[in-house]
Parts: sequence; C-alpha cells; structure tokens
Amino acid sequence: MGTVFSGRVMEPIDLPARYNASTTFIDANLRAGRGGKAAVVCGAEELTYARVAALVSQVGNALKGLGVRMEERVMLLLPDSPEFVAAFFGAIRLGAVPVPVNTMLRPYDYEYLLNDSRATALIVSEPLYARIEPVRANLKFLRHLMFVSKEGGTPRGAIDYRACVRDESPDLTPADTSVDDACFWLYSSGTTGFPKGAVHLQHDMACCAERYARGVLGIHEQDRMFSVSKLFFAYGLGNALYFPFYVGATTILHPGPPAPLAVYEIATRQQPTLLFSVPTGYAALLAVPDAEKTYSLRSVRLCVSAGEALPKVIYERWREKWGIEILDGIGSTEVLHIFISNRPGRVRPGASGEVVPGYEAKIVDETDRPVGQGDVGELLVKGDSICALYWNKHQKTKETIAGEWIRTGDKYLKDADGFYWYQGRSDDMLKVGGMWVSPIEVEATLASHPAVLECGVIGTSDTGELVKPKAFVVLNPGFTPSAALAEELKVFVKEKLAPYKYPCWIEFIQALPKTATGKIQRFKLRELDRTRIHNETTDERG
Repeated sequence: MGTVFSGRVMEPIDLPARYNASTTFIDANLRAGRGGKAAVVCGAEELTYARVAALVSQVGNALKGLGVRMEERVMLLLPDSPEFVAAFFGAIRLGAVPVPVNTMLRPYDYEYLLNDSRATALIVSEPLYARIEPVRANLKFLRHLMFVSKEGGTPRGAIDYRACVRDESPDLTPADTSVDDACFWLYSSGTTGFPKGAVHLQHDMACCAERYARGVLGIHEQDRMFSVSKLFFAYGLGNALYFPFYVGATTILHPGPPAPLAVYEIATRQQPTLLFSVPTGYAALLAVPDAEKTYSLRSVRLCVSAGEALPKVIYERWREKWGIEILDGIGSTEVLHIFISNRPGRVRPGASGEVVPGYEAKIVDETDRPVGQGDVGELLVKGDSICALYWNKHQKTKETIAGEWIRTGDKYLKDADGFYWYQGRSDDMLKVGGMWVSPIEVEATLASHPAVLECGVIGTSDTGELVKPKAFVVLNPGFTPSAALAEELKVFVKEKLAPYKYPCWIEFIQALPKTATGKIQRFKLRELDRTRIHNETTDERG
C-alpha cells in the first residue's frame, strides 16, 4: 500500500506490507497504556480496552476452533453491542472476513445475503433469529450458527455464543494478512434490489480514520462518540467503532431503535462530545417539543450528518436550538466513509462541503469530460479506502470502478469556493433515512397486491425537505380509490419489505407515463408531483 496521508496535515502513516487491521484498533491501545480505559459503554455495561482485547481474541479462537479459515466469511446479524465489537475484530484477527448486515431486513433478504457471501458462520442475536429460522434449510454454505442469548438456551443445531467464547484463550496472534487482504464486506443496495458485496481491505479503516476522523473532526483520546446510525452501516461502523478505537476514545452504543427520546436521554446521561446521525434523525430530534428544557447537549462539540443531503432548514433550526454546528458530508459504502465534508467553523448550509484532503473528486459529463464551474455532472471520487470490487459482480464492478476512480452515481455541482452541492441521483435510487431504497423493489411489491394493476415509485420531500417514497398507483377494475385503500397498500408493503421502504404517500392515477418500449418515465412522475406541490402551495397562499 505504501503511505496513507492524513486529511489535516497530510503526514504519512506507514502500514507494513504484512498487516492485520486488529493491531491498529486493538493492540495499539494496549501498547499506549489504555488497557484500563473505557472503550465501550452500552447501557449499564462498560468494557475497558483490555477487556475488549481479550474478547476479540476469544471470539477469534472460538471461530478457529469451529474450523473457520482465513478469508471465509462470518456474517454478523447483531445489534450495536459489545458482541458486535468482539465478533467484528475477532474475525479480522483470525484472518476471516466479517460481514455486518442490516438488522431490519426480511428472511428472504438474509437467505440471499448468506448464500451470496457463502458465509460459513453466522453470529445472530436472539431477537433477530426469528428472521433466520424460516430460511435455514435454504442456506447452502452455512456450517455454524452462533446464537447470542442473554438468558441461555439455543435453537436446535445452533451454538451457544457465550459458552463457546467463555472458555477460549484471551490471546490470539493476528493472522499473517497483507495490507491488501480482504478485511470485511459491507453490502450496498443495487438498482434492482439485489445488494452488492463491497469488499474492503485491511488498510481501508486506517485511511478513513486518519483522513476524515482525525483530519476533519479532530478526534482525540478524550472524545466520547455516540452514533445514532447503527454499526452495520458503513457510516455507523466508522463513527461508533473504528474511529474511537483509532485514537483510544470511548464509544457509546445503543442496541435499541433510534427513538428521539432515547437518543436525548443517552446523550444527556453519557455526555458524548461527538454526535452522529442522519438528517431524518436530526429532524426527529427537533420535533420533540421543548427538548431543551429536559435534556442537555452541552457536552457535544460537533454534530455530524451523512447518508442523505442535510436540508438547510434543518441545519439552521438545529443551530438555533442547540448552538452546535452540524457538519454535513457525503460518503458511501464503497468508499467506506465521508470523502466530502463541511469543516468546523466553515459550514455552508445546504452544501455537502469540500473534498476531504487525501481524496480527489471531479464532476464529469456523459463522456467523462470535466464540466465547467457551476455545471451539473456525475461525481467521481478517488481515494485509498475505495472497495476493491463487488463480490461476484464483475460487470457491475467495471461499470462503477474506473481505475483509481469510483462513480458515485450522484449528480453534483461545484461552486467557485470549492463547495460541492448535491443535485440528485444519476439513477432512480432513493436515499431514505440514510438507507438505499430501490423504486423497482417497492413497485414489484405493490404490484403483487390484488388491487394494483401497475405503479410507479419516486422520491418526494416531506415538510422537513427530507426524501421519502411516493407511489403513483393504477388500480385494477373493480377497485375504487380511497384513503382506506391507500393505508391498506402502505401496510401491505411494510409487511413484506423493510419498514423504511414503504411509500409514505399513495396517489391514484388513471395511467402511468411510459416510453414507447413500455418503461415507466419516472421523471414525468416527478414533474407531476412538483406540479401538485406547486398547486397546493398556491392554493394555501390564496
């Protein structure tokens, strides 16, 4: 790999040719004398760096004892918890490849992910096992299912995680991996609804931690980091795990859903110095009436937002209410974390910010030629944290990764001061609450309802300027448009897909706009939606 350059002062950090990432995030903290310091706070549980190091080796030894070998995948279906931390770094230390996955999916999603990744081991928490049990018979490569339960007891054919790990040695020599070996995978959604496994290498986390976390956020040992975004996200994985472990800081984990009152309560009690969320999360926090009378964010020196563009109105309301800057930025699963960001004291509300030093960005037209200043084009990014490939998707890899550059799929413009402004997607994918939603997948689900003849799904903004799915539906003969039917369709989608994918609005129309070949013209649906919003606004104004 050679040299990685920091985002702030561009000082090189040297990684040896033979390198295992666990040495940077686990061993280095012990060498620095932080063994007795709090590494993880999760509810009433607090783990020191020494305890985490022991657990990491114990999990690695347990997997080794089961016969898990170097490069074999270990899927993690776990909430934010000490078990996630130990399993993630334990697999890496062994030389295996952890694959954290979304905890909000359906059984058929996990069947696809397990078979696509060929994971030989799965570590799953008790509340999430119900989504694995229906498809266990269809898992072609899975040999070991480790079951994490607080009360004890395991399903038939599963292994008790705690019992398996408890008796293992707390010492494990890191695997002799290279700096460019596979380290972990993260799945990124595809335009057809089939996720793509982005293969990240041993050096990628150090790149992001040095360039963005230290270079832009200025993280240090005294920081306490609280990420509302979960660890299975590329964004949350950095915020709540390898960023704090890179400098010996403390991470505050919350296994439960990111309910606004829970977030405020944890922030007030645990006093984080850095708060990470997505725009939808900040909007939900702002919606809590008189929160400043009950809760405190005095400890927070910076807030960070990513996952979707942060509307200017949310930034301004947050700054007015709490007096804290939100540093908006753009990252991706493929690049691992944020590569364009606003800076402390240099925020331009509504913009994604400036390029993080150590990365390069360019905006190009359809022929890959740079566009002029202020012109809209596709954003391409270059940097050492870009994934090596999409697993088993050679053509998609070639389409997305062009040499040292990756096509983000985002439309941007750059102003005269070097700030980048988001202009939408190059495809029809939607970012909802920081998570990708495929219109095609939602359309296919809606179309399976007996009332629906056909439908088209787009993204539209709510009152907080946040994007949510909206469906235009053509009904089958015999069905009549009604508010009750619209609610029925919403519930129907919620029951079949991850809840965040359901259409927040349903509009019944006579026919969908289509091309001569029968493809839905979503841009015309967007135009129709804009016209509706304009007319409603005009009517309200009188």
